[in-house]
Amino acid sequence: MSVPQGFDFTRAMRRLCEDITARVPTLGHVRIEQVAVTFAQTRRRVPHGLQAKLTPLRFERGSLTIRRAGRTWTLERLYDGQREMLYILTFYLPRFLDHSFHEKLITVFHELFHISPGFDGDIRRMEGRYHVHSHSQQEYDRAMDHLVREYLRRSPPPELVEFLRLNFRGLCARHGTVIGKRIPIPKLIEVPAAKSA
Repeated sequence: MSVPQGFDFTRAMRRLCEDITARVPTLGHVRIEQVAVTFAQTRRRVPHGLQAKLTPLRFERGSLTIRRAGRTWTLERLYDGQREMLYILTFYLPRFLDHSFHEKLITVFHELFHISPGFDGDIRRMEGRYHVHSHSQQEYDRAMDHLVREYLRRSPPPELVEFLRLNFRGLCARHGTVIGKRIPIPKLIEVPAAKSA
């Protein structure tokens, strides 16, 4: 009898995101090969709280630096081999997996939609004061629900989405364990001021 090797969550999620961005024109600008897909473990097994997070690796309009309180800062760069990553997409387990199939897909679309249309390492910035989720997160999530339904109407391969029909315990029961890549969030680094001659 063979021993299960474990379910590679981040590999499965990367394949799903590749398919989503190929099938849904609204997300066609996203280059998943420059998005690091990772997971983090939640401290408590409760349904509420953060399920996923997109971390941009550039500042506004793709800038490598930002000025704060008279000091200049940059972020550590992240590479996969020779390819530089512009975003980190993190899922919080087991919490993310313990929601419904449809809620999980809405969360995936929610985070992918945050990626700037210019794919420059910055987030998508909405009009007005509430530039992350527009003026209403409920309205934002309704828009994501519409995109999820559009994706499912395009008949994605069942093998790419089926893992989302299981919760964390179900995946562990089927595969023995859940594995994947874990990537720490890059740190802010102060850029030394240029010395005058």
